[in-house]
Amino acid sequence: MRAYTPKSVGSNPCICARVRRGARALTALYDTALAPAGLNVAQFSLLRHIEHLGPIGVRALAESSGHERSTLARTLRPLESAGWIEIRRGADRRTREARLTDTGHATLRQAAPLWKQAQRTADARLDGEHDTLFRLLERLEIPAP
Repeated sequence: MRAYTPKSVGSNPCICARVRRGARALTALYDTALAPAGLNVAQFSLLRHIEHLGPIGVRALAESSGHERSTLARTLRPLESAGWIEIRRGADRRTREARLTDTGHATLRQAAPLWKQAQRTADARLDGEHDTLFRLLERLEIPAP
């Protein structure tokens, strides 16, 4: 069965459609790999982010992870419900701070080898050219003038 290729305008295929389709396939690869740990790749990434930054204000977490605050709040709720993170009032009563719990650390230890296997699979699919992919994606992340 041939893969569907989005219709193009003229001779150029839609870059956005191809990148989104690739991103969905890559997300599915990682989600499947991480499922035994009870995580999806978005949750895993946020937990790792919180782990590396230590207790962090929710606003700072949104900025550093590239999330909009409302999107981040929706993503953090299930992490808190699962007991993987705690969200507490920060030093300033108006701020909230996220921190990894012991259960969150244990979940990350369980998920790490699953994530590494997904990384190896993705790298193999890219024939080891992930650095090229990263450089190209970085160009797309540059804000338009």
